[in-house]
Amino acid sequence: MIDMDKNFLLEQFQQTEQKAITRKPVGPKKPKPLWREYVEVILVSLVAATLLRLFIVSAYRVDSASMEDSLYEGDYIFVNKLAYKFGSPEFGDIIIFKCPLDPTRDYIKRIIALPGQTVEIIDKVIYVDNQLAEILPDAKNVDPKIMPAQLSMRDNFGPVQVPSDQYFVLGDHRDASEDSRHWGFVPADYIKGKALVVYWSWEPDQSAPKWSFPYIHSAIGTAWYVLTKFPSHTRWERLFTAL
Repeated sequence: MIDMDKNFLLEQFQQTEQKAITRKPVGPKKPKPLWREYVEVILVSLVAATLLRLFIVSAYRVDSASMEDSLYEGDYIFVNKLAYKFGSPEFGDIIIFKCPLDPTRDYIKRIIALPGQTVEIIDKVIYVDNQLAEILPDAKNVDPKIMPAQLSMRDNFGPVQVPSDQYFVLGDHRDASEDSRHWGFVPADYIKGKALVVYWSWEPDQSAPKWSFPYIHSAIGTAWYVLTKFPSHTRWERLFTAL
């Protein structure tokens, strides 16, 4: 019995040794081709950017002067879409929202009065709940003329109480802004997010090439214009300005 066990163990050892001899040596993994690494990085970046764009941050371009001196025409900004998912808008927030008169368009203004508060403007001075509203450093009135309420709501407005779940907004360039004085309050569910930062700013230029047929010419002209004007038309001092 013992001899049989020895023979059996010897046979098993010889078989295992033979397998070890015939087995191919394991070498280092073959590196990925460089093109594949680039493709993977690009695909991951695109997916991340898409998810970021859909759920967290959106990019917008300011196309009017109604928010000067906080925002200028040609500013490119990031907007936090989750800002009010876990909190409420506050006085002074700069928000992106659907225009109450045309929900297909997006506007950008500053919140001046919250739901339930009473707002009044007397000779360009803003009062909220019969108290002088905080004077914001970038807000301005440039027209010294005071317009009576009978002619315009620009300089004299209210008093009106802001309905529940709605907000009273103004542009910082008070004399050149169409806002809640003209088209009413902003419903809470129209607010799309809170402005975060200016990530780029381009000074508008009336001589910039326009897109027209054939578009290949416009593309070449635009590319050349951007390359040659980039240093002089970029507002470098506004890059990464927090809002």
